[in-house]
Amino acid sequence: MKITCQREKLREALSIINTVVPARGAKPILENLKLVATDQGLELVGTDLEVSARITVEDAQVDETGVAVLPCKVALDFVRDLNSETVTISCEEDKCLIKGDTDQCELVTLDVDEFPVISHFEEKDAFSLQGGNFSRLVQQTAFAAARDAGRYAMHGVLVEIADDEVKLVATDGRRLALGSQPIDANGKKQSAIVPTKGLQLFARAIEDPLDQIKLSFDANQVGIRTQNAQLFARLIDGDFPSYSAVLPEAGEHLMEADRELFTQKLRLVANVTGDEARAVRLTLSKGKLELKGHSAGRGSADAQLEVEYTGEGSEIAFNPDYVLDGLKQCQSETIRLEFQQQSSPGKFMLGENYIYIVMPITIDA
Repeated sequence: MKITCQREKLREALSIINTVVPARGAKPILENLKLVATDQGLELVGTDLEVSARITVEDAQVDETGVAVLPCKVALDFVRDLNSETVTISCEEDKCLIKGDTDQCELVTLDVDEFPVISHFEEKDAFSLQGGNFSRLVQQTAFAAARDAGRYAMHGVLVEIADDEVKLVATDGRRLALGSQPIDANGKKQSAIVPTKGLQLFARAIEDPLDQIKLSFDANQVGIRTQNAQLFARLIDGDFPSYSAVLPEAGEHLMEADRELFTQKLRLVANVTGDEARAVRLTLSKGKLELKGHSAGRGSADAQLEVEYTGEGSEIAFNPDYVLDGLKQCQSETIRLEFQQQSSPGKFMLGENYIYIVMPITIDA
């Protein structure tokens, strides 16, 4: 095998594969990547058996075809630290030479037959949508998925396709994020729980947000095809919470505020709250919002800002970290907050087709 390619394009492909490959795999072979050089180009393959990737290195010149398995992390580190514009890879028997100008690294290769068989993307029944829209949905939701031990289904993101719309939903039981986007699904429906790691990898592999991507499901996995990548994630078994049941209807109290100003004031007051009482109280009156934070060991802080609010005086308290997590993904200049009463969930509308629900916190008066 002998290939010549641009160093930066090889580095980026190796970097994506390295996010899949485990540092310490259940099987040593999983800590490696597979190079596949054909007349069509160079492909890098990696897997941890839950998430898998096939990345095509653009504009690679293949002088000799072949297949080799070599350590992923070492290959990435060496290519990243090279100064050359191009890299030459040549493999013979149990050695692989990576060379850039006068610098080179010789890596030991492993038995190709030990490397797991990785799927190829199936176009049949695949859904098509713009890459940038898909990446946005992932960013709007994946952060809200559960990380603590518990209900395994909540460790992923629910992907629903119905009525020519795709929805991504994630929750950890204390907050819920829902993003949606119209697509042409030809009346087809799909529902699956996808691991957060897989979705984040999918989003990272989308180079041009204007490119169309393909999304395909089968009984056990979901796959995505971009211009230069095929990626797969094993689906999570289990029942995702009935999220529609916790989406509050229009609340009695409705506030509209400038996103940037609200974020700044909330972060300001949150500075005094401690880990033992991570809460900020929001008190609403006509045209005004007051935010208060308190910690027995630190002190207190308050801030005010003008808002659109015409109802009776009311208040509600939230963990500021949860609210700020959602605000980071807000693409609208104005946010809306609705709630029924101080013990009801807060419904933040953070842009078109983006809803973020946060459970309130009860704090002493």
